[in-house]
Amino acid sequence: MTISAVDLFSIGIGPSSSHTVGPMRAALSFIDSLDTFPARVRVDLRGSLAATGRGHGTDRATILGLVGWTPTTVTADVRPVLGEPIDARGHLSGPSGELDYELNMNPVPVPEHPNCLIFDAWDADGNVLAEGVEYFSVGGGFVSTRQELEDQGAGIAAAAQHDESVPHPFSTWEDLRAICDETGMSIAEVMLANEAAIHGDAQVTLDHLDTVWDAMQDCVTSGLAARGTLPGGLDVRRRAPDLLDKLKNRDSDDVTHGLPAMDWINLYALAVNEENAAGGRVVTAPTNGAAGIIPAVMHYAKDFVGAFLRERSREFLLTSAAVGIIIKENASISGAEVGCQGEVGSASSMAAAGLCAIEGGSPAQVGNAAEIALEHNLGLTCDPVGGLVQIPCIERNAIGGVKAVNAARLALNGDGDHRVTLDDVVHTMAATGRDMLTKYKETSTGGLATRLGFPVALTEC
Repeated sequence: MTISAVDLFSIGIGPSSSHTVGPMRAALSFIDSLDTFPARVRVDLRGSLAATGRGHGTDRATILGLVGWTPTTVTADVRPVLGEPIDARGHLSGPSGELDYELNMNPVPVPEHPNCLIFDAWDADGNVLAEGVEYFSVGGGFVSTRQELEDQGAGIAAAAQHDESVPHPFSTWEDLRAICDETGMSIAEVMLANEAAIHGDAQVTLDHLDTVWDAMQDCVTSGLAARGTLPGGLDVRRRAPDLLDKLKNRDSDDVTHGLPAMDWINLYALAVNEENAAGGRVVTAPTNGAAGIIPAVMHYAKDFVGAFLRERSREFLLTSAAVGIIIKENASISGAEVGCQGEVGSASSMAAAGLCAIEGGSPAQVGNAAEIALEHNLGLTCDPVGGLVQIPCIERNAIGGVKAVNAARLALNGDGDHRVTLDDVVHTMAATGRDMLTKYKETSTGGLATRLGFPVALTEC
């Protein structure tokens, strides 16, 4: 089934799409699958969900999902709040009811995927309602059952089997460029035609994208206003408000070596990812760990490119979504699967494509922009210190945003022809992720995570 831009850009909570939003959705889906609301539920968190689950708020998200909280309804002040110790066993109530829960964290992954949740449930009389039900958090807040995961694996191996329910099915850059060449349509126009078929009306997608852009701007506003220290124990201070003050007070003659726009891109990215690290409301774009890149580049376009009306924000997001779909279908957007090249790399690639498109780039140039940005994130590891989406994640979004703008500029100054295609880089990213050691894939057991004297995030209970 073709992925929709509505699914790719979803509004949820921080700090992680795969470790917070996904587990909450999995818990909700499990409870909804039962005929009776349970009295007791046991959840085994496996692999990366256990290794960095405390720092990512996986434990909190899972138990809140069991009692009916969703990524769009839960707020940062719902107890237990992010950063509070959560007992392995306890009792919790929420919008759907109340139950006893048991959380077991096992950092040994199941063979099929590094992010797995296994649910068992009983009624008040001790009768088994469900046993060994598996869900997988596959990145970007997407969740799959075991059967769906197996089907998806088969789909990646046979990407040419297109979904004929949309008028312009594509799964690779080669497919998409051929459609644009044959029809004369832009990438955004191809996407919107498919969205109309998926939802029955293109306006459904356009309204959602408007809401997404509004949410991104709200997130930046919140991040620019909030001061203090981020939760989790690393004592990371929010920097966005101070940077904003500095930029506002900058002397008009100070052009910072001709790079004033770069400081603003950094600012917007920091604001978003500091909000994400605090458990605030963000847009998965395509993940939470990389949530600041696309908003930062869109704010850059609004401030420095000009005339950034609704039509241009929609074109930006539709074009970005097309690239995100190609990456997700042929590689991964999950740090636990392929490292941060799948998160920051994907977001930077998507942002470069969107910016290139709204600045008049041809489909070939757009693909070149996406390729450049992703190519120069190949091999990027996911090694969050303390299992928290803070170091190096927050700064990494600022770098990814600047890289996206530069990739778009390089592509716009070329003709779109390039020896390396976007498909080449996407497949290389997938292969690199397969070869990458597990300790560099969102387990906090290697890289920077072990260099700063902070305890390894590995947790069992």
